[in-house]
Amino acid sequence: MYFNGASHKEGAGAGVVFVTSEGEVLPYSFTLTQNYSNNVAEYQALILGLEIVVDAKQLPLKVYGDSQLVVNQLLGLYEVKKPVLLPYHNYAKKLMGWLGDVELKHLPRKDNKQADALAKLASTFSMADKKTRIPICKSWVIPPIFSDDEEDTLKEEENHFTEVFEIEEED
Repeated sequence: MYFNGASHKEGAGAGVVFVTSEGEVLPYSFTLTQNYSNNVAEYQALILGLEIVVDAKQLPLKVYGDSQLVVNQLLGLYEVKKPVLLPYHNYAKKLMGWLGDVELKHLPRKDNKQADALAKLASTFSMADKKTRIPICKSWVIPPIFSDDEEDTLKEEENHFTEVFEIEEED
């Protein structure tokens, strides 16, 4: 599980990316309804990911985050000095205790790009009044090959199809 939080004056968001043992990537993006420091957003992202794992009862778990402060506080290497962080720290520790087999590691920001992008995306929508739904599609455009002969071009255009499927509900 990779996690990241983002906070700025316009909003806050959290990104969580799970990579299953089969290599399947499961991305999650959350808009945070309150705007606090970036460290609180980091804790929020970690806790949201841990709650998903607790609900799914998936063990063991390797957790990676680029927040040196959050990771080292949870590993006991740094002291939690700011009172605002203490409830988040305690809850994250409790969730990790429930899960039992959790390995927590710090990684450079460059190795946490997906979670970072999801957190930043969510933070831009956090001030919206209604639920925002953004379909993300994978696509690659293969342009038709046009010739100088207009008749051949029309035939090639007839054979060029693009299909778009919209997911109505998330299971």
